[in-house]
Amino acid sequence: MKRIKSFFGITAWLVAMMLLALACSDDMDIRQDYLFDLVTMAVQKKIVQGETAEIRCTLVKEGDYQDTKFFIRYFQPDGKGELRLDDGRVLLPNDLYLLKKETFRMYYTSHCTDQQVIDVYIEDSFGQVVQVSFSFQNDSGEKDSEEDNEQASDDDTV
Repeated sequence: MKRIKSFFGITAWLVAMMLLALACSDDMDIRQDYLFDLVTMAVQKKIVQGETAEIRCTLVKEGDYQDTKFFIRYFQPDGKGELRLDDGRVLLPNDLYLLKKETFRMYYTSHCTDQQVIDVYIEDSFGQVVQVSFSFQNDSGEKDSEEDNEQASDDDTV
Protein backbone atom coordinates (compact mmCIF):
# COMPACT_ATOMS: atom_id res chain seq x y z
CA MET A 1 0.00 0.00 0.00
CA LYS A 2 2.85 2.31 0.85
CA ARG A 3 4.36 1.63 -2.58
CA ILE A 4 1.11 2.49 -4.34
CA LYS A 5 0.81 5.81 -2.48
CA SER A 6 4.45 6.59 -3.26
CA PHE A 7 3.91 5.70 -6.95
CA PHE A 8 0.82 7.96 -7.22
CA GLY A 9 2.66 10.76 -5.40
CA ILE A 10 5.60 10.63 -7.80
CA THR A 11 3.25 10.35 -10.79
CA ALA A 12 1.23 13.37 -9.65
CA TRP A 13 4.45 15.34 -9.13
CA LEU A 14 5.71 14.40 -12.64
CA VAL A 15 2.36 15.36 -14.21
CA ALA A 16 2.44 18.72 -12.42
CA MET A 17 6.00 19.38 -13.67
CA MET A 18 5.04 18.44 -17.24
CA LEU A 19 2.02 20.75 -17.12
CA LEU A 20 4.22 23.61 -15.88
CA ALA A 21 6.77 22.94 -18.63
CA LEU A 22 4.10 22.81 -21.32
CA ALA A 23 2.38 25.96 -20.01
CA CYS A 24 5.52 28.02 -20.61
CA SER A 25 5.81 29.46 -24.10
CA ASP A 26 8.89 30.70 -25.92
CA ASP A 27 6.83 33.08 -28.08
CA MET A 28 6.33 35.60 -25.32
CA ASP A 29 5.30 38.87 -26.92
CA ILE A 30 7.60 41.62 -25.68
CA ARG A 31 6.74 44.85 -27.39
CA GLN A 32 9.57 47.18 -28.29
CA ASP A 33 8.30 49.29 -31.17
CA TYR A 34 5.71 51.68 -29.79
CA LEU A 35 4.01 54.29 -31.94
CA PHE A 36 5.19 57.86 -31.47
CA ASP A 37 4.48 61.35 -32.80
CA LEU A 38 6.28 64.69 -32.96
CA VAL A 39 4.29 67.45 -31.29
CA THR A 40 5.31 71.08 -31.78
CA MET A 41 4.18 74.35 -30.32
CA ALA A 42 2.80 76.95 -32.72
CA VAL A 43 5.42 78.13 -35.22
CA GLN A 44 5.54 81.53 -36.89
CA LYS A 45 4.37 81.63 -40.51
CA LYS A 46 6.32 84.66 -41.75
CA ILE A 47 10.07 85.10 -41.73
CA VAL A 48 12.56 87.68 -43.00
CA GLN A 49 15.84 86.73 -44.63
CA GLY A 50 18.42 86.30 -41.87
CA GLU A 51 15.75 85.81 -39.17
CA THR A 52 15.69 82.67 -37.01
CA ALA A 53 12.47 80.86 -36.09
CA GLU A 54 12.31 78.64 -33.02
CA ILE A 55 10.49 75.31 -33.25
CA ARG A 56 9.79 73.62 -29.89
CA CYS A 57 9.35 69.86 -30.19
CA THR A 58 8.40 66.92 -27.99
CA LEU A 59 8.31 63.24 -28.87
CA VAL A 60 5.10 61.71 -27.55
CA LYS A 61 5.33 57.93 -27.27
CA GLU A 62 2.57 55.35 -26.89
CA GLY A 63 4.83 53.25 -24.65
CA ASP A 64 8.39 53.27 -23.43
CA TYR A 65 11.15 50.87 -24.39
CA GLN A 66 14.43 52.14 -22.95
CA ASP A 67 16.67 50.96 -25.80
CA THR A 68 14.72 52.84 -28.49
CA LYS A 69 16.80 55.50 -30.20
CA PHE A 70 15.38 58.39 -32.21
CA PHE A 71 16.97 60.04 -35.21
CA ILE A 72 16.24 63.25 -37.11
CA ARG A 73 16.73 64.31 -40.71
CA TYR A 74 15.25 67.07 -42.82
CA PHE A 75 14.75 68.03 -46.43
CA GLN A 76 14.06 71.49 -47.85
CA PRO A 77 12.00 71.29 -51.06
CA ASP A 78 11.43 75.09 -51.28
CA GLY A 79 13.67 77.99 -50.34
CA LYS A 80 17.04 78.08 -48.70
CA GLY A 81 17.94 78.08 -45.03
CA GLU A 82 19.73 76.40 -42.16
CA LEU A 83 18.31 74.10 -39.49
CA ARG A 84 20.12 73.47 -36.23
CA LEU A 85 19.33 71.78 -32.96
CA ASP A 86 19.42 73.34 -29.51
CA ASP A 87 22.75 71.61 -28.81
CA GLY A 88 24.34 73.63 -31.63
CA ARG A 89 24.50 70.89 -34.28
CA VAL A 90 23.81 72.23 -37.77
CA LEU A 91 21.81 69.67 -39.73
CA LEU A 92 22.64 68.93 -43.34
CA PRO A 93 19.73 67.93 -45.61
CA ASN A 94 19.06 64.17 -45.77
CA ASP A 95 21.73 63.30 -43.17
CA LEU A 96 20.59 61.25 -40.19
CA TYR A 97 21.40 62.54 -36.68
CA LEU A 98 20.83 60.91 -33.28
CA LEU A 99 18.37 62.81 -31.08
CA LYS A 100 19.80 63.03 -27.59
CA LYS A 101 16.56 64.13 -25.87
CA GLU A 102 12.84 63.68 -26.32
CA THR A 103 12.10 67.37 -25.75
CA PHE A 104 14.22 69.63 -27.93
CA ARG A 105 14.26 72.81 -29.97
CA MET A 106 15.13 73.41 -33.59
CA TYR A 107 16.16 76.76 -35.00
CA TYR A 108 15.52 77.55 -38.66
CA THR A 109 17.39 80.53 -40.15
CA SER A 110 16.14 81.89 -43.47
CA HIS A 111 18.72 82.49 -46.22
CA CYS A 112 16.38 83.68 -49.00
CA THR A 113 13.39 85.88 -49.76
CA ASP A 114 11.22 83.11 -51.27
CA GLN A 115 8.65 80.85 -49.65
CA GLN A 116 10.44 78.19 -47.59
CA VAL A 117 9.34 74.69 -46.67
CA ILE A 118 11.20 72.20 -44.51
CA ASP A 119 10.15 68.59 -44.02
CA VAL A 120 11.41 67.09 -40.75
CA TYR A 121 11.55 63.32 -40.36
CA ILE A 122 11.87 61.58 -37.00
CA GLU A 123 12.79 57.89 -37.20
CA ASP A 124 13.10 55.36 -34.41
CA SER A 125 15.51 52.44 -34.22
CA PHE A 126 12.74 50.11 -35.45
CA GLY A 127 12.25 51.97 -38.75
CA GLN A 128 9.04 53.83 -37.90
CA VAL A 129 8.99 57.36 -39.35
CA VAL A 130 6.97 60.48 -38.51
CA GLN A 131 7.10 63.48 -40.87
CA VAL A 132 6.17 67.09 -40.07
CA SER A 133 6.36 70.02 -42.51
CA PHE A 134 6.92 73.68 -41.71
CA SER A 135 6.19 76.47 -44.18
CA PHE A 136 7.44 80.04 -43.94
CA GLN A 137 6.33 82.97 -46.11
CA ASN A 138 8.69 85.85 -46.82
CA ASP A 139 7.83 88.83 -44.64
CA SER A 140 9.12 91.72 -46.74
CA GLY A 141 7.08 94.26 -44.81
CA GLU A 142 5.60 95.67 -48.05
CA LYS A 143 2.12 94.20 -47.55
CA ASP A 144 1.93 95.56 -44.02
CA SER A 145 2.87 99.08 -45.16
CA GLU A 146 0.36 98.87 -48.04
CA GLU A 147 -2.36 97.79 -45.58
CA ASP A 148 -1.37 100.64 -43.25
CA ASN A 149 -1.64 103.14 -46.15
CA GLU A 150 -5.06 101.77 -47.08
CA GLN A 151 -6.18 101.97 -43.47
CA ALA A 152 -4.90 105.56 -43.23
CA SER A 153 -6.72 106.58 -46.44
CA ASP A 154 -9.94 104.96 -45.10
CA ASP A 155 -9.55 106.97 -41.88
CA ASP A 156 -9.14 110.21 -43.90
CA THR A 157 -12.44 109.68 -45.75
CA VAL A 158 -14.52 109.56 -42.56
